[in-house]
Amino acid sequence: MEETFPDVSAMSNQELKELISQLTDEERAVSYQRRLLHGKIDILRAELVNRLKAKREGGDSLITGDDVQQLTDILLGQVSSPEGEEEE
Repeated sequence: MEETFPDVSAMSNQELKELISQLTDEERAVSYQRRLLHGKIDILRAELVNRLKAKREGGDSLITGDDVQQLTDILLGQVSSPEGEEEE
């Protein structure tokens, strides 16, 4: 649901300051989530590189359709966690 931008000409200085503060807080939260996602993506990419490197050193094909599907599942969060482990 998209929120419309308020009529700033009708807002008091205090209301403007409060809105700025609220939006700044929201931006910080989004930025934090973005950094977390980038970190997770970096970890996944490093794992994939390590796996491909090990395959290459073992003489195997570098990447298969199963590899692509597995990475897709990981990125979509469709991989079930091992029993006994809780997801974040």
